[in-house]
Order: sequence, then structure tokens, then C-alpha cells
Amino acid sequence: MSDKPQVSKVEKIKESSRGLRGTLAEELVNGAPNFEADSLQLLKFHGIYQQDDRDARNRSGSGMEKAYSMMIRGRIPGGRMSAKQYLEFDKLADLYGNGGLRLTTRQSIQYHGVLKEKMKDLIKGIHESMLSTICACGDVVRNVTQAPNPLGDAELAKLDEPSNLISDHFAARSNAYVEIWLDGERVDPQSEQEDPIYGTNYLPRKFKIAVTRAGDNSVDLFTNDLALAATFEKGEITGYHYYVGGGLGKNHRNAKTYPRLASHLGWAAADKMIQVCESVIAVQKDFGDRKDRKHARLKYLLEDRGLDWFRTEVEKRTGFSLEQKPEPDWSFVDYLGWHERSDGTLSFGLHILSGRIIDKENEPVKTAIREAVETFQPEVQITPDQDLVFMGLPADSREKFEAIFEDKQLAISRKGSVYSRALACPALPTCGLALAEAERFLPDLLADIQSSLDRHGLSEKPPVIRMTGCPNGCARPYSAELAFVGRSAGIYAVYVGGNPEGTRLVQEISDTVPVDRLPGLVDEMFTLWKKEGKEGESFGDYSNRVGLEPFQALIAD
Repeated sequence: MSDKPQVSKVEKIKESSRGLRGTLAEELVNGAPNFEADSLQLLKFHGIYQQDDRDARNRSGSGMEKAYSMMIRGRIPGGRMSAKQYLEFDKLADLYGNGGLRLTTRQSIQYHGVLKEKMKDLIKGIHESMLSTICACGDVVRNVTQAPNPLGDAELAKLDEPSNLISDHFAARSNAYVEIWLDGERVDPQSEQEDPIYGTNYLPRKFKIAVTRAGDNSVDLFTNDLALAATFEKGEITGYHYYVGGGLGKNHRNAKTYPRLASHLGWAAADKMIQVCESVIAVQKDFGDRKDRKHARLKYLLEDRGLDWFRTEVEKRTGFSLEQKPEPDWSFVDYLGWHERSDGTLSFGLHILSGRIIDKENEPVKTAIREAVETFQPEVQITPDQDLVFMGLPADSREKFEAIFEDKQLAISRKGSVYSRALACPALPTCGLALAEAERFLPDLLADIQSSLDRHGLSEKPPVIRMTGCPNGCARPYSAELAFVGRSAGIYAVYVGGNPEGTRLVQEISDTVPVDRLPGLVDEMFTLWKKEGKEGESFGDYSNRVGLEPFQALIAD
């Protein structure tokens, strides 16, 4: 009888993949429109998910071949891009994707609708722009998020270096990416040096890292596996507060899965940063659950073993103790609209609902953004709320910049409305996990909610609203003030009670609300908020104060 611990099938696929190679190179040229099941797990490490058009699936019925395509995601540390890089990504969408870009909640860009035969050309194009797709998905450190910097703040600019360093340091070392996608020289996997951080089995599950300044929660810090909050003295980073064990995914039918906000692990000096990060990741690698992938995120290790145990294990590896300094107070820092930067230039934070940059009839969003970038050559930063900040615009450019959008009848100012912080995941028709609509339904729902806010005189304090098509939490619903999570076709779980700062989880009031009941239910909840809320009290704070019963009664009636 073997003493080897039981592991999931995915663990076996990783272990036998020959450094993430598997049979990807062979399948890429076999003429089929899709990859085999085992290869789908390895594709993730290269930044790729295989999808199919579920609308087409429903139209064609059973027995018809699925309309396969790939979603390919960039690795863009902190969401920072030069004008040249952004324009290259824009062009690649037309050449090899569905013509659109999707900004993600982790400050990256996704391409949808990429056919198998076009994958290599797209990835080569990304590589030529000095970016990549490596480790944008998979059981590794994903894209590193970073606080947006619309003002050109000197301290926030200091975060570029640690974000880049973390991204580079924790990228997988396998030569497979270069061999398969960039036609690089092939290396014998048997002679290739084992990845010094990930080994041959990588991490038990995905690992998300955020970097910010202490007090700035524009990155939704508490939803990450590991978050670093920099402290400063005389403009220099003195060290970081470390937060561990955040994560939002859950399963409707599995009570052992749940969202969790990250816990404060401690503080360490700036020169210890990589050492602490390596140690945190090593503990997760050594002790994380490799048998049950639904229980494999770092948050479950924290819950099962406890924060003190985890800290002890980290300190065994670092060789020093983390300091227990007071935690900072947190707030969300708004970056939408016009801002004057420290160097006299301007920035503009453009709200993009659900991060979808594509030209539609009478809505040429992609064309307008491309024209603005071509005209002014700004640096851009994708934000954790799927928006785009144009930075370094000339001081006299405001009128001309706005005219680019106004000439195309595009509204560019949603600052202060319910739209400004609303998020939705793609859901149907491309996501294979979606149980209900999200991105396609959100605009109509938000229009109803904005009307309700206006009617009740509450439009000055719109709640943070997020919607997902399944409980996996990609659009961070559980750290919103009001959230709708797909339960089944046309049915949603409704959550209330988070806060605008993102430091408190929502609570479920019902998981069986029909989609056509949502606008009326929200209006009734706002009626209570208007009547009973304290002056200046946000919807999340109000609902957290009064509890679930008043809202559950609305559903029972």
C-alpha cells in the first residue's frame, strides 16, 4: 500500500506535464478546434482558457460540435501600459480576437473569441509589446495588482518597482512557454532545472497578490491571498504590512466553501519583501490542500490551522519575526474623472462598464479610446474596477480629449453615479461556469437602480454594486455593499451589508430571487434605507446595522 498522499487529478496532470508542456505543441497543430481535457489545465499556466459560445450551443442543440474559442489573458503588472503597448493590444484584438478587449478586475486585458489557429500569432504579438501571458492563469502567482496613480503621486509611483519585482520573481521558470508559443529553442525537459519556487507541482490553487499604500484600498486588498501595504517615511518605502488569506470563491452547494477577508500577518522592513512573499507562498505550497481543489486556496489553510500557526511557519522560513504594528485605516480612493498631476499634466479616469472595450452600433468605445491614445500618447493604467486611467495628458488637452468621445456621442462622465463602481463578470455566453447572466444584464439593472436612487433622493451616495453569474466571485461580489450572484438561470442570491471601503463581507438575504424581482426588491430596500438610515450612512452600513430581517421580510411578502 502506497504512503503517497492522495491528490486531485489536476495535481497528477501538473506533475507529469514535463514543465507545463504536456501535449500542447502537438495539439496546437492537429487540426481540431479544441484541446483535450488534460491540456486545458496546462493551458491556464500559459494564460489561456478554452471556452465555447453557449448561445450557439443552445441554438444548435445536442449532437452538434461546440463553437470553441480561447480566452487569452495578459500578464500586465499593476495594469500599467505605455501608449505603444495599449495600441498593440488594440490591434491584436482586431487581427486575432473578436475585435474587443476586456479589462479585468486584476488590471489585465483579456481577449475573447480567439480561434485555436490564431493563438500563436496573438501571443507572439503580446510578447513583441514586451508583455506576456505566462502565469496569467493557473496554480501560480497571477497578475499582480497595484493602486492606481492618477495624480502622479511620488509615493504611489514607488510601488511600480515592488510590483514588477514580484511579478518577475514569481513567474514560472519553465521554457515551455517560449518553445510552444514563441518558436524558441526546445529544451529537453529532463535536463531543465526544476522551478526553484514552484517545483514540479506548482501551487495547490491560484494565488493573488496586491500591492498598495497603507490606507488606500482601491485594490480591494482584503480579497487577495497576499497583500502588501507599503509604509513610507520621507517619500521612501520603509516596509510593508502583510495581509494573508483573502479570497471570495465559494460553491452554492458546499457549506465548506466561503469567502474570507485577509488577516493582518504583520509588518517587515522593505528589504525583506521578497523573503516574506517567498515564505508565505512556500507555506501554502507545502501545506495547502492538494486533494480537494474547492478547499485548496490559502484562506482555507488559514481557517484550518489558524493565523498564529501560519505566522510561525512563515517566520521559520524567514528567520525573523514580523512586527505587530497597528493596522492602517482604509478608504477607497476615487480615480475617475479629471485630475491634475504632480508634474502639471492631467489624468483622466474613464469609466468602462464591465471593462468591455468594443465597438457596438452607435457606441464606438474601442475606436474612441484608440484615437485618444494615438493623439496624446499617454501612459495608461487599468484599474481593479475595470476602468482605464489616461496619464500624462497635456495641461491644455481637456477640451480636445473630451471632444474625441463627445463627437461619437459617448458619455465619459459617470463619476458619482451607481455605475462608477459597479462590476460584473463576463458570465454568459463565454464562461463555462456561469449559471446565470451578469455582464449582459447589468446595464438594465443599473438603469433601474439609478432611477430608484434618484427617486428616493439617494443619488449622492450610490452603493457599490456587483453582479456575477456564479458563486466563484470573479467580480468581487462579496466585498460589495449590494451583490447579485447567479444561482441558476434567471435566479439570483442577493447579498447586503458590505461597506464602501471593502473591509466587510456581505451577508445573504435570499438565494432564490427571480431576475425580474430584482429592481423592485432593490427599490423597496432603498425605501427602508431612506426612511431609517442615519445622515450620511451608506447603504452597506445601514443594512449591516439593521440586520437581514427587514430585507428578508420584503421577499417573504
